[in-house]
Amino acid sequence: MKKLIQPLLLGLNLGVVSAAAAAEPPNIIVIYADDIGLGDLSIYGSEHIKTPALDRLANQGRRFNAAYATSSMCTPSRYSLLTGEYAFRQEGVRVLPGNAPLIIDPERPTIASVLRDHGYATGLVGKWHVGLGNPDEPLDWNGHIRPGPNELGFEYAFHMAATNDRVPTVYIENGHVVGLDPDDPISVSYEGPIGDDPTGISHPHLLRSQADLEHAGTIVDGTSRIGFMSGGHAARWVDEEMGDPFLNKAIDFIEENKDGPFFLYYAKHENHVPRIPHPRFLGSSSVGVRGDAVVQADWSVGRIMEVLREHDLHRNTLVIFTSDNGPILNDGYLDGAQEMNRKHNPAGPHRGGKYSVWEGGTRMPFIVSWPGTIQPGITEAIFSQVDLLASLAAIAGADVPLGAGTDGIDLSDLLLGHSDVGRDHVVQQGVRTQALRKGPWKYIPPGIVTTRGETGQFHQERIGEPGALFYLPEDPREKNNLAWRYPGKVREMRQILQRELDGRPGAVSGRHSGEINGNKGGE
Repeated sequence: MKKLIQPLLLGLNLGVVSAAAAAEPPNIIVIYADDIGLGDLSIYGSEHIKTPALDRLANQGRRFNAAYATSSMCTPSRYSLLTGEYAFRQEGVRVLPGNAPLIIDPERPTIASVLRDHGYATGLVGKWHVGLGNPDEPLDWNGHIRPGPNELGFEYAFHMAATNDRVPTVYIENGHVVGLDPDDPISVSYEGPIGDDPTGISHPHLLRSQADLEHAGTIVDGTSRIGFMSGGHAARWVDEEMGDPFLNKAIDFIEENKDGPFFLYYAKHENHVPRIPHPRFLGSSSVGVRGDAVVQADWSVGRIMEVLREHDLHRNTLVIFTSDNGPILNDGYLDGAQEMNRKHNPAGPHRGGKYSVWEGGTRMPFIVSWPGTIQPGITEAIFSQVDLLASLAAIAGADVPLGAGTDGIDLSDLLLGHSDVGRDHVVQQGVRTQALRKGPWKYIPPGIVTTRGETGQFHQERIGEPGALFYLPEDPREKNNLAWRYPGKVREMRQILQRELDGRPGAVSGRHSGEINGNKGGE
């Protein structure tokens, strides 16, 4: 039976969909960095971290200055990218432990399943962190681990379960732990210590760097983690080598599917803690291991581009680089990131970072390249990662099932440089609160804004009635609250945000082309 098509998506860019469907569909690579901020790339102004590969990608493609992750935390952002839905709409979508069950229903269409059903080879390499297994039964790490990426549309998957600071510290390939010795089975607990492995509490002298109590669980490769594990010793990764297995698997996937079309979700671990780059990158930045990890990530992007050129794939491959949430200096390990930061601002000109609803928490580097198709340029149009499912499906000429990607908008024209019209507004999710960006304005409702400071402590700032309103072109650091001066704008944005949070986005989301505007004027 032919799939039903989401009618709202079809109404936006019929010309792009028709043209893409008639031509050879492009290969698509989404490179999704971890905790890398807008100001961490030299193309966005960094003087302390040089990123030549990403600079080249941006100079030959389209650079976005107002692209957003949906959340300032990793799991919700990844959920939104994969499903085309804001994470706050689903209960339980939060930063997950390493043994959490899968939070996306396998029956739900994802960006991978939509492209797979259109004839794409689909692959995941890198960080997963949206859960594995069923919620109603314990996960057996020693058998076939499912449901997971394979059940969500990825025909090939080589990944970690969650993050590099959480157990289990093993690679998983198509549902099986890589290199597992059956005589040394894996057990995982987030309730308390298990087995005889040393922990950060019991054996702090074994640590490369000290960690806070949250990260003081089982020690693996000289680093204590969140959670506890026993067994699987032969399968445990080596931190400084992690970038190479992921890169090599990404290259293998490209080469094995070079006859295309293929979709690769290359979800990098840099520069999430623990930041332990390969020795060949130590000292490659002037801001310590955090910057060195960004340089390592940049180098791997360069290698991907080299492989595409070697196989003459670069002119038929759409490459997107972005990040899952804003940057952070101290996220549990005393690795010198704060002391070595100098005058570097990882969030660029913006305030805040990971965990916060300030602009630095969700405004991401976003680069799109497709040589010969996308003309080089820079755009200030608003784009959200929640739009990737609809936009990439349109570019590929793929059908989006009815009811899928309900928060996403087909902005393929914007991605391809055919238009400079973006979203009317975007919701930004932080810890305990959401905010709204609309045109040049930003609104944060009354409540608590949580930020993790340079010392690693969480700080809470109370915003009173009627909330906080900022005019971003003149106030990128969100310091001058204009709510008292523009009460009409406050009412407008508060109503839009509330409708989004109430689950009624259709009335205000700007889904139809006539409702989307790129106006930069305000009240």
